[in-house]
Amino acid sequence: MAEHGAHITTASAVDDQPSIFEVVAQDSLMTAVRPALQHVVKVLAESNPAHYGFFWRWFDEIFTLLDLLLQQHYLSKTSASFSENFYGLKRIVTGDTHKLQRLASAGLPKKQLWKSVMFLVLLPYLKVKLEKLVSSLREEDEYSIHPPSSRWKRFYRAFLAAYPFVNMAWEGWFLVQQLRYILGKAQHHSPLLSLAGVRLGRLTLQDIQSLEHKPAEASRMQQPARSISEKIKSALKKAVGGVAISLSTGLSVGVFFLQFLEWWYSSENQETIKSLTALPTPPPPVHLDYNSDSPLLPKMKTVCPLCRKTRVNDTVLATSGYVFCYRCVFNYVRSHQACPITGYPTEVQHLIKLYSPEN
Repeated sequence: MAEHGAHITTASAVDDQPSIFEVVAQDSLMTAVRPALQHVVKVLAESNPAHYGFFWRWFDEIFTLLDLLLQQHYLSKTSASFSENFYGLKRIVTGDTHKLQRLASAGLPKKQLWKSVMFLVLLPYLKVKLEKLVSSLREEDEYSIHPPSSRWKRFYRAFLAAYPFVNMAWEGWFLVQQLRYILGKAQHHSPLLSLAGVRLGRLTLQDIQSLEHKPAEASRMQQPARSISEKIKSALKKAVGGVAISLSTGLSVGVFFLQFLEWWYSSENQETIKSLTALPTPPPPVHLDYNSDSPLLPKMKTVCPLCRKTRVNDTVLATSGYVFCYRCVFNYVRSHQACPITGYPTEVQHLIKLYSPEN
């Protein structure tokens, strides 16, 4: 009887286990949302640096905060992240039998919920910051910003040498887990799900019915807050819930928009795009009216606008077209993420070294 019961439990777990295509699709959904939003913010910041430059400089932190609100809302209301719920999946606590499984509308237990939030929100944020740090260190190493004998340079060169192997091991860990999932040897397609103590399963008919009826039941059971503190807590919950619902609605619409962009920029449509978007060459930039905080351009064309000396190692900013000393503009852009003259949002990768015929 015990063997028979174990067989039934295993069979039920396999029945509601999503395919590799479903889990990979939901993984790639949020991965595609981030660069799309980043591109929109960059366009806004370039069009009006004074108003939207803040959002570009702090994009990672703002996105992480909004992602935290969104994922916490979905995990507590639907037992799934936004992308998992979008594909009709839910998170099931590891070890729960088919009979003891919670309904999706009950949300995840606190322990699994905050573990899931950490791996869904905090870990990607740290990974993005680490990749930016590695990119910055490679730029410094390439152009020898630090003295060759400094201890710092020896340290980060060792770090840069080790990072590709660490990253390869990390990605290999995920690949091996996905292969084991495909072969039916594992319940999790991602090691992070195992660390969070959950696995993915499909929504059942009871889950869908409970999710549909939950908003109506919540509105009926809601009682007026008695004390001021209860009123404040209720208002905060409503505000956070409203932000999360607005984000989910916007992302749901955005997903279809992303699918349209993928079709629009596919190779089959490139000729059509070129014919529709062909524009004349833009005129050269006009002289701008600078405010008191912006450095004035020197009269001599060979003088750097930042150090006011003859330029050394000429470098142009791709975002504005102005030329500076490499060391001057590198340090300025790394600190301010903007062009010193125009204020356009700029990154270190927008620096282009110029080589004269004499060199």
